[in-house]
Amino acid sequence: MAGKDTLLTGLVQPVAEALGYELWGVEYLSHGKQTLVRVYIDSPNGIGVEDCAKVSRQVSSVFDVEEPVAGEYNLEVSSPGMDRPLFMLDQYSRYIGEQVKIRLRSPFDGRRKFSGQLTGVEGEDVVVAVDDHEYLLPFDLIEKANITPRF
Repeated sequence: MAGKDTLLTGLVQPVAEALGYELWGVEYLSHGKQTLVRVYIDSPNGIGVEDCAKVSRQVSSVFDVEEPVAGEYNLEVSSPGMDRPLFMLDQYSRYIGEQVKIRLRSPFDGRRKFSGQLTGVEGEDVVVAVDDHEYLLPFDLIEKANITPRF
């Protein structure tokens, strides 16, 4: 799936940037015959429904020409939201001090799920404090990560 995410990101990023948005990330989810491409965009001014619609129209046009997804698919464009997913290593640096939930592709130190405070990025590792222990999680092992909003 990482290859498909990379392909889709390469197609969507120039579209989002040309329209004045930051491409936050792309998810490609395929379950049997159902395929979902979810595009997250961001902007210093926030993201509204019209912003999502504008990007969706342009991305749909590019996908019609490039055909990066075989068969039928659903395209969703949205803001990353309060529990924003983290896709790239540099995004982790922006949220040092925040609470995160991280799921790994394979166990690290006997576990796959970590929930704690993001304390830093060291090289290709994400540093997370869980209870009284700091873990250096290899970025390439991270399957999914989200900021945990504080209320």
